[in-house]
Amino acid sequence: MKTIHFICLFLLFASCKNTERSLTKITAKNITIDSTIVASAEIDNVIMPYKNKLIDEMERVLTYTAKDLTKQSAQMQSTLGNLMADLCVDIANPMFQKKANTSIDFSMFNNGGLRTSIGAGNVTKESAFKLMPFDNELVVVELTSDKVKELIHYFIQKKSAHPLSKNIDLLIKDDGFELKINGKKFDKNKTYNVLTSDYLQTGGDGMDFFKNPKKLTNLNYKVRDAVIDYFEKTDTLKVGIDNRIKIQ
Repeated sequence: MKTIHFICLFLLFASCKNTERSLTKITAKNITIDSTIVASAEIDNVIMPYKNKLIDEMERVLTYTAKDLTKQSAQMQSTLGNLMADLCVDIANPMFQKKANTSIDFSMFNNGGLRTSIGAGNVTKESAFKLMPFDNELVVVELTSDKVKELIHYFIQKKSAHPLSKNIDLLIKDDGFELKINGKKFDKNKTYNVLTSDYLQTGGDGMDFFKNPKKLTNLNYKVRDAVIDYFEKTDTLKVGIDNRIKIQ
């Protein structure tokens, strides 16, 4: 009897043993998406209410501009760039003040990050998405005076209308530059809080001066959301080329 019990237990454990499996073959098949594939009316009926809701939301008017806003450079500025740099400071500064108990000194972004112009007339939510389709977030970097100098040298050398906020008063001369920030002469003994995007902060577009700041504050707030929020609270966009950049 003991022998029979032993054999039964052995067979039970043997049957429970894991069998190793390995992948031996992968197959794939190309399915051509063309006019021969008939749309599913059932699926269309499910999707349609959401599609219509999304279209209505994208067509919602947020603000108005009396003139075209473009990236066209004039005195190393652009109307669209000035708008972006200024509105981001306007929206982000209260957030930063709560986090850091101090203020943003100025902002800088990249010209290439502005993906489209805004035509004269009503400005919709879709316009904001087309202008800033990326999910980049706003960050504030505390930069030494040497890094701010690198930033200004980069701006001058690139000769492109990279957006700088109106907190900046920059005179570009043949032998260098003169700089004021918030109406005060640039101080080599100070640090400055600069608003930018997380993409640029990691060295995007060659802006290495944003890397390794003395302090980094992530506002956890998308640039696109700043655009939308500013548009919603502004009846008419008023922006132009001003004296923030002067070339001698």
